[in-house]
Order: sequence, then structure tokens, then C-alpha cells
Amino acid sequence: MFWNAFIIALREIRRNLTRAFLTVLGVVIGVAAVITMVTLGNGATEAMKESISKMGNNLLTLRPGQGWGPSASPLFSRTDVESIRQQVPGIKHITPLSNTSVQAIYQEQARQTDVQGVYPEYFPIGNWTIATGRFFDIGELNTGEPVAVIGETIRKELFNGEDPIGKRIRLLNTAVTVIGVTEVKGQAGWGDDLDDNIIIPITTLQSRLNGQMFKQNINQIMISTEDGYPTDGVMADIASLMRERRNLARTVQDNFSVTDSRQVAEVMSSSTKLMTSLLGAVAGFSLLVGGIGIMNIMLVSVTERTREIGIRMSIGARAREVMLQFLVEAVTLSCVGGLVGITLAYGLCYKFAPVIGAPFRFDPKINLIAVIFSAVIGVLFGFLPARRAAGLDPIEALRHE
Repeated sequence: MFWNAFIIALREIRRNLTRAFLTVLGVVIGVAAVITMVTLGNGATEAMKESISKMGNNLLTLRPGQGWGPSASPLFSRTDVESIRQQVPGIKHITPLSNTSVQAIYQEQARQTDVQGVYPEYFPIGNWTIATGRFFDIGELNTGEPVAVIGETIRKELFNGEDPIGKRIRLLNTAVTVIGVTEVKGQAGWGDDLDDNIIIPITTLQSRLNGQMFKQNINQIMISTEDGYPTDGVMADIASLMRERRNLARTVQDNFSVTDSRQVAEVMSSSTKLMTSLLGAVAGFSLLVGGIGIMNIMLVSVTERTREIGIRMSIGARAREVMLQFLVEAVTLSCVGGLVGITLAYGLCYKFAPVIGAPFRFDPKINLIAVIFSAVIGVLFGFLPARRAAGLDPIEALRHE
């Protein structure tokens, strides 16, 4: 009985393809919108987590002021770094980071880029790996050697395929020797190119570029904790030590902030998921509009086929069989719209995922839910026309012209 009803439903759809297409258009748009929003939103969440993980594992960051924007609070010094290293337990690596924007020049090529002064511990903290050459060591840090490790973007823009190892780049009035090129990291979630930088010992930056050796000019301090060590305790110890070193009274608010990369990732992921849910819910309303369209067309179909219904009932068809036929037609229309919507969503996700920098991950579970929801829409909005068809009086139906 179900199979026969399905065959009849396909025949009715094929009889008037244009009307069938217009009927399911709302469902197609609704399913495509919901799947696209959820898929791209989940992809953006994964991309955000991946970008933050590129910055390092078990990473704590100490910054002046509260929040992420510019601050008038005092910067840090290398003495602060060594105090944290010696007095706070649970620290695996620590490095200051002082940066400045300069024009890097090699022969006739020039590029405005970011120069970062750090300790050698910066490389394991940030999960940096070397492509060619090597990282600088503690001896070169202590003597302030003019050496540099560059990113892949710098290598491409300045050296045009030439091997940069051993070549000298001019930064302001200082020439530094390239000793290494890092592996490609790509872009961070906020659009920064992680490979567009030059990394030098912080002693070199302070003595040769800005002339502020041992002064309070460190923008941030990056810290990695021992595996399994509670980061909350490390953060509390750092905050307590920095309040003491900055002579802050008990009633005075911190003029620095300590952030955990995992907490930042969780907050940003929660925000992205919330936005995805809201967009998915808004897009889901178009499914209801599509269901109303199916109901209207099915009511028109019942009116057009009143005589056919009367003939079927006069030769023995029961009311529940007539009702089943129209329900199956509504569900078939809705499911066809759902399948077309899934196909459309696949194309949209494939095209727009690279645009927003999100991985293309088409979740089969979301597709299954979309098809099931389409079928439910067909049942809900096809019930009224089906009941109306089943409730027709056979004699009156046969008289209908």
C-alpha cells in the first residue's frame, strides 16, 4: 500500500514539474540555508581552534593592561621574565617578546614587516619547526649576535627562490644574517600572516634596533607550563608576583592581564557556536514557510482531484487509504526538496569554506537530520489536505466538475 501510494505520488509530481518545483522551493532554500550555516559555522569554530593551537600548547600570555587593545600601563622588563622563571613553579619555557615594524631590505627587494625579539625558548613555546637552517641559541642571545630566523613569506618576497641561509638583511641601520627559515604556519584566525615575520634575539633588537637595552620595553611575556600542571595555579602565582613587583596596593586593580590560550579558544568557540545556532534558527524559519507552501498546493490538488477521489472511494477505497496517499505525496515533495537542498548546500559550502578560511567538512549527521526534518514538515503540513481528501463524501465528489 505504501509503495503504491509512493508510485502515485511520483506520477503526480511528474505530471506538473513546474508546480512541484515551486512547491518545494521553500524547503530547498530552508534546508540549504540551515546546512550551510551550521557547516560553515562549525568549520569556522574548528579553524579558530586550529589557529590558536598554532600559537602554542599550554600557553599563558602576560600583557600590560586589561584586555587585548592598546594600554597605557607600564610594559615589562627582562628582569620581570627572570623573576617569573625563578619564583613561579610549573613553568616549562618562558620568553619575552618585543616587536617593532621595520622595512627589511635585501639587495633591491624591500618589505615592511614585523621584527620580533625573543629568547630561543620562543620556538618550542610557539610550536615552531625549522624548514632550513637552524634557530639561534642561548650563546647568540647573550652576546646579541645579529642573526635572524625568517618566515616563508619573507623568504618568498625578498629572495625570489634564492637560498636565504647566510644572506644578510638590512633592518634600519643594522644588517642581520639569516640562519634559518621556519616551516609554513599560514594565517591565524584573525587574518594575520604568521609567516610574515623576522625573529631575532631580543638582545639584538634592544641594543641594535631601538637602543633600549635592559629597559622596560617588553610588549608581552609568553609562558608554557609543564604538562599536567594546573594552569590556574600558575596564573595566580604570576599575578601575585607581578602585583608585588609593580607595587600595587591591595585595593588597586591589576594593570596587567594573564590569559590562557585554551580559555581564549573556549570563549571564541562558544561565541561562534552561539552565532551558528542563531543563524541556523533564522534559516530554519524558511522551512516552515516551505511547509506552508506544500500545504497550500496540496489543498489545491485535493480540489482538482475531487472527482478522482470520489471514483476511488466508490470502488472500495477506504478513507485512511486516501489519507495515506496524500500524506505520502506531501512527504515525497518535502523529501525531494530536502535532497535538492542538501545538494545545493554541498555546493555552497564547497565554494565559501575557503573564502572564510574554514575547513570543508560536510557532516552526514546534519544531512540526515535535514532529511528527517523535511519528512516531518511534509507530515505536519500535509495532514490537513490529506484529512480533507479523506473526509470527502463519495457521491458529492463524483458530482464535482
